[in-house]
Amino acid sequence: MKSSFVKASIVSLAVPALVLLVAAGCGGDKAAGPNIPTGRTPLPGAAELPARTGDFATLCKKSTEKQFTAPETVIDPTRDYVATIATEKGDIRVQLNPQAAPVTVNSLVFLACSGFYDGVTFHRVLPGFVAQGGDPTGTGSGGPGYTIPDEFSDIPFSEGTLAMAKTSAPNSGGSQFFICYNLSSESAAALNRNYTVFGKVTGGMDVVDKLTPRDPQTNPTTPGDKILGITVREY
Repeated sequence: MKSSFVKASIVSLAVPALVLLVAAGCGGDKAAGPNIPTGRTPLPGAAELPARTGDFATLCKKSTEKQFTAPETVIDPTRDYVATIATEKGDIRVQLNPQAAPVTVNSLVFLACSGFYDGVTFHRVLPGFVAQGGDPTGTGSGGPGYTIPDEFSDIPFSEGTLAMAKTSAPNSGGSQFFICYNLSSESAAALNRNYTVFGKVTGGMDVVDKLTPRDPQTNPTTPGDKILGITVREY
């Protein structure tokens, strides 16, 4: 199923959509993270996440599978999670937001832990709009074998926003996500409350700026930049 970004509005904005890759590591640190409050409650729009059955260090594990029926619960939405994405161009540090989008954060962390994203590229990079990844096929049509519910919130889209890609259908997100560049007010308005926001880049936005521009529809032979690995830490 092909993942779109802004559907019809993307045409009027003359700006396309997104990609990312991962090799996952995990840690179970309980020390408070830098400038991250703990014990926050879910925000309006957050979906219900089943309780996990173990600790993060145990549940965050590699898998030989590349398609799944559903993600296992590996996070606790009252805790905080920081992902460091190592790419060919450098590291990108992202503070995930399980209070706003627990199901979406859990899915990304589950896939990262399993190794689903290993070797994946940023398949769609549109300077001034978004850098999109998470598709193992590199075409914009791949996914993990399942979809997750939308978790729209009032968090506005801005530079460094991490959000979930989807098709025009509701609740159609899977593994593809995007990071926003410095958006125009028109682009931000088209995205607000239409895509699930589940994190924010807190370091390495200069790395995102260095990603190779690419649109799989117009220059499919141009190689996308690879993710070398992603480490998720729980606080």
